[in-house]
Amino acid sequence: MPRNKQIVLDNRPQGEATASNFKLVEADTPPLNDGQVLVRHHYLSLDPYMRGRMNDARSYAAPQALGEPMIGGTVGEVVESRHPRFAAGDKVVGMGGWQEYSVADAEQPGMLRKVDTTHVPLSHYLGAVGMPGVTAWYGLVKIIAPQAGQTVVVSAASGAVGSALGALAKARGCRAVGIAGGPDKCRYVTDELGFDACVDYKEHKDAGSLSKALKQACPQGVDGYFENVGGMVMDAVLLRANAFARVALCGMIAGYDGQPIPLSYPQLILTNRLRIEGFIVSEHMEVWPEALRELGTLVGSGKLRPRESMADGLAAAPEAFLGMLKGRNFGKQLVKLV
Repeated sequence: MPRNKQIVLDNRPQGEATASNFKLVEADTPPLNDGQVLVRHHYLSLDPYMRGRMNDARSYAAPQALGEPMIGGTVGEVVESRHPRFAAGDKVVGMGGWQEYSVADAEQPGMLRKVDTTHVPLSHYLGAVGMPGVTAWYGLVKIIAPQAGQTVVVSAASGAVGSALGALAKARGCRAVGIAGGPDKCRYVTDELGFDACVDYKEHKDAGSLSKALKQACPQGVDGYFENVGGMVMDAVLLRANAFARVALCGMIAGYDGQPIPLSYPQLILTNRLRIEGFIVSEHMEVWPEALRELGTLVGSGKLRPRESMADGLAAAPEAFLGMLKGRNFGKQLVKLV
């Protein structure tokens, strides 16, 4: 069995996460038992939810254990199998974590799934045709549930979740409006992803200014909002919300370092009879097959053209992760391992 490089959580962050919270180690890969599969990872996914797992705090999932490889989605190739459904050479997606190899129990639901790379590149199964894409699908279809002609807004629009949400909204006849940071990202959102408009939040110092820009981008108001950020951005969008608007609350990256995130206008929830619902996509596995079919079709047909930011090698993962939390990535943040 091969030697395995891993990045483990060495200590918990006090406030902002730093590279010193992580440690690169080597370990032996254990021999396979019946029903297990050895996978060589080709790509590792870096996602905002990982920041919350680093804290030893009550949340929707158990904290990341100290001294263990960081949790994370992976795609790769089966090297050896002791399970009848998998063979060497199969391309698979799973939750292998921040390491070069993983041993997966193939009988455990959700641990390992074969993927077809004929029309969809392997890396996209960690983004548009993976957990981020399904996250966008669930928030749009099950919570926002827009009608054709309505306006849907998404923050972090150039990222893995936001880009998928735009394509899904346009496929349903909606006006799609993004919020992103910087002119390059905004151009990508409109020119390549096909959004109707995109607002650059970096041009605005407060919620009032950002809200005025949103009024121009959303002349009929906002019927659905997919929230990834929180803080000033959420305040600005709620100021433009129509009566009975729906908010799918997916992420609050503005508060991942532990500070409070005030809501400036909570009275709008009442006056506009807003529906705000938080969700965790892993709690809705029943929708994944339907969502993945639609997302795969969008990518395969070119209607969804996701971008990727690629870090090279496992050792680059911590800095790439910290940069993603600050918005330095352009599209889905991955680490290339092979």
